[in-house]
Parts: sequence; structure tokens; C-alpha cells
Amino acid sequence: MILNKTTDELINIKIRYADNFFKRFKGLMLKRNIDFVLLFTNLTGSNIHTYFMMSEIDVYFLDGNKVIFEKVSLKPWKFYKPKKQASYILETKKDCLKLKIGDKLEFI
Repeated sequence: MILNKTTDELINIKIRYADNFFKRFKGLMLKRNIDFVLLFTNLTGSNIHTYFMMSEIDVYFLDGNKVIFEKVSLKPWKFYKPKKQASYILETKKDCLKLKIGDKLEFI
């Protein structure tokens, strides 16, 4: 679950962690039914791609305090470099979450 500390909203969605090289590399590739969010941690870089993805996704870039500083929607076969290095990256299907830049999150 995700707690949006800015709005006190509890979002009941499963979180999968991409906390090692293989999980970060695989990401959401070849997934058709995305009914969860994928949280990238232990990052060495913030660049992302949507190669081999089956649908459009929303990507949220968070700083070390878990505050969203950038959001982008990407179609398959795209590459994206955020404005600055993220500490966390959250990926999910497009329009699944109603989060905004400036929201502070907690992952439960």
C-alpha cells in the first residue's frame, strides 16, 4: 500500500520491489496486466526505458525524502532521462494513481 502523506490518502495497491540488478533490468517488460506498482530502490541511475513493454506507463521520480519531483507518461519503446537523480522510481500502468508533483509518499 501507499500512503500519500500530503493528502492523508491510503492507496490500496500491491507494491513489488525492484531492489536488485535483475529486478531493475526486467522491470515491467513483457507484462500485460499491471495490477501493482513497481518501486525501484538502490538506484545507480535514474534513466529508464520502456523497451519490450506492452502498454503505456506512468513513472514517478522521488527524492530521498520520498517526495515526487517529476512525473512522466511513456509509451512502449521510449527512453527517458529525468531532470535530476532520483532516489526512488515508481512505475505503474497509465492513470492508475492520482499522484502529483510535491506529494510525499510512504510505502507500507
